[in-house]
Amino acid sequence: VSAVDACRWSTKSIPHAPYVTSLPWISHYGCQYVVHGDDITSDSGGEDCYRFVKAAGRFLIVKRTPGISTTDLVGRMLLCTKNHFIKSLTRTLLGVEGPGSPDERSIIAQEMSRRIKDFASDETGLRSGALVLSWDEPASTASTVSSSKSESYRTMVDGIRPRPGQRIVYVDGGFDLFSSGHIEFLRQVVKAEEALGRQNGWYDTSSIQTRCATGEGSDYGPAYIVAGVHDDEVINHWKGVNYPIMNIFERGLCVLQCRYIHAVIFSAPFTPSKKYLIEFPFGTPHAVYHGPTAFMPLTYDPYVGAKELGIYQQIGSHDFQSVNAGEIVQRILRSRQMFEERQRKKGEKTAAEDVVRRRELMEEEVTTLGKERAANR
Repeated sequence: VSAVDACRWSTKSIPHAPYVTSLPWISHYGCQYVVHGDDITSDSGGEDCYRFVKAAGRFLIVKRTPGISTTDLVGRMLLCTKNHFIKSLTRTLLGVEGPGSPDERSIIAQEMSRRIKDFASDETGLRSGALVLSWDEPASTASTVSSSKSESYRTMVDGIRPRPGQRIVYVDGGFDLFSSGHIEFLRQVVKAEEALGRQNGWYDTSSIQTRCATGEGSDYGPAYIVAGVHDDEVINHWKGVNYPIMNIFERGLCVLQCRYIHAVIFSAPFTPSKKYLIEFPFGTPHAVYHGPTAFMPLTYDPYVGAKELGIYQQIGSHDFQSVNAGEIVQRILRSRQMFEERQRKKGEKTAAEDVVRRRELMEEEVTTLGKERAANR
């Protein structure tokens, strides 16, 4: 439910919805149509889940968004594959890197660029919304410090930029398997900035009237939140095994669709140095937020630069802080027998027990490495 609530294109989420959609159900909530992708969805008896609304002429079909499925993600977890990694998103979007022939890479690059633009649209899906940038660095970003050479911010998709009076807020992370843990952290950031805005009179009637009169006729929030998304190589350097389960393109799209975000920076450095923050496209951020982290075995503090600038803020514990990529993978491993049975019924190759055990051993190695890094600090 939290994921649906956080989606920019949803208006209201209804929990406990029936798997087979009935007319009384949608009429109760004032819904005229049911919209679904062009894939077939059946109930346990093999019948169409939308047969009732289809018979009533209240069903619309849209082309399903191409991309990864739940089955794909679970397969990556169990098989420990890394072929989904993207070495350089910039070069991939240029058609220079990636699988296939030059022509195939060009087609894939165009489709990826189009999807980034689509996901950056506003709540109507028709106008520009989130600003999309990339941060390019000449050297490998797997190192713990930012390069001092010619880094640069590049606009990928133009969007709404900071408005008068808004505080610039920066958050960063891997956002792998974009979950309730990430969403609640971002919601808490918005909540903290709204509380600060309330203290400073942002929501006073006179302030609202001034913004509406000088702007585009509509009000806006007190903070402009920018999310930096790390490269696959960076995350794998610290987490090992085959993390991230989703590559930077997939993770970036997840962040882009979130209503709590105004801009996304692809390939953001793992360490937001003072230089990186001072040269921010909108000026030095007013705040850099970070949340509770237990999954990343660090041997140093990546936020020293933000702390030296006096802009570091910590989000405290929350109900979903334990929900991260590692926890989700462990849930899947515990449920692997159900997954394998599901795959057998679908006639697909199952994940063998020895393969699953291999992942468990790799996870144990990462834990040991984290302890060794901590001991050597």
